[in-house]
Amino acid sequence: MIVGLTGGIGSGKSTIAKLFKELGVPIYDSDKEAKNLMNTSKPIRDSLIKLLGKKAYKGKVLNRDYISGKVFKDDNLLSQLNAIVHPKVKKHFKDWCAEQDAPYVIQETALIFENKAQDNYDKIILVTAPVSVRIARVMDRDEVDESAVLDIIHNQLTDEEKSGMADYLVENIDLKKTSESIKQIHDQLLAEAN
Repeated sequence: MIVGLTGGIGSGKSTIAKLFKELGVPIYDSDKEAKNLMNTSKPIRDSLIKLLGKKAYKGKVLNRDYISGKVFKDDNLLSQLNAIVHPKVKKHFKDWCAEQDAPYVIQETALIFENKAQDNYDKIILVTAPVSVRIARVMDRDEVDESAVLDIIHNQLTDEEKSGMADYLVENIDLKKTSESIKQIHDQLLAEAN
């Protein structure tokens, strides 16, 4: 069974993924794998340089700040970047799934609903947190200013828009309560997978 784990930037998807991993669930981190592919795949690198210019890379390493600064202010560039990267990540995930031996796997990915990809999953878990909390988390984590975080948030659907499409909602504010929710969801998913 394939489960999508999604939520807006700063909602705490990675924290939730870690809790599932501690329960023995295989986790595919789409963001990490996409960055890895953007750094290691020559076809992706060539396409991104063609799209965004030579500054897209510092030597052989992806220039994330430069790319974010360009694509999160330009919807057209963002969709072109996604068209380059997403098909490669999708194939990589499919290959990864084939290697797993578990009742269910989780793909942690930010933009399931924005990319209209909900049909790719048997179940979807949406992680939420108040916008003010999310902004503070990202500013602290990535050492960026509020406007940079807001640029990203404005390119994502709101929690309200996504909540009606998700199978499970996890409000990620209090870690103890969140852990209890995850254990309950895990038990339900195991029951369904079996």
